[in-house]
Amino acid sequence: MSGFKFDPSQDGLGKTLKGWEELALRYIWSVGEEGAASRSTWETVNNQLGTGKSISWASIILFLRRMEGQGVLGSWDTTGKRGHHKIYYPLMYEKGYKKHLIKTMVESLMRDFPEETKEVLRVYAPG
Repeated sequence: MSGFKFDPSQDGLGKTLKGWEELALRYIWSVGEEGAASRSTWETVNNQLGTGKSISWASIILFLRRMEGQGVLGSWDTTGKRGHHKIYYPLMYEKGYKKHLIKTMVESLMRDFPEETKEVLRVYAPG
């Protein structure tokens, strides 16, 4: 997985996602396999952000594409009033996404600090 930053001072998915990114991902999870277009995702996120706060449609599109590139979301193309657009749907739901984050971080740490990582993991997973 590329393109995420880890901030241990944050809680939950906020450790790797901005607030609006988490809202977008939760929206896609909520619609499920039916999927959602970037426009409906953008509208939903901006409604949830509240008065005086907004995120650009371009930011939503870039985030959804990044999640697709990381294997978190899938998409299919469709046509409508506004021409061609993508419908995004979850390939991973919340639990799978969390496991994916952890696996990615541990693999990265094992690659760069194998002995230290093993030592720390033994403390958390004795046995």
